[in-house]
Amino acid sequence: MGTGNFTDEFKRDAVAQITERGYPIKEVSERLGVSLHSLYAWKRKFAKAATGET
Repeated sequence: MGTGNFTDEFKRDAVAQITERGYPIKEVSERLGVSLHSLYAWKRKFAKAATGET
């Protein structure tokens, strides 16, 4: 998959694998074919959304 082709649902599930299920971020990155940079960015994005920050 190229950049920009991931749905919010896919991103949320990827982040949940790290934050809720306890998988290492490197493992999720390799398994899903997503860069570490993207996963960290999604994690920040959804953490801010959960706390109501902009």
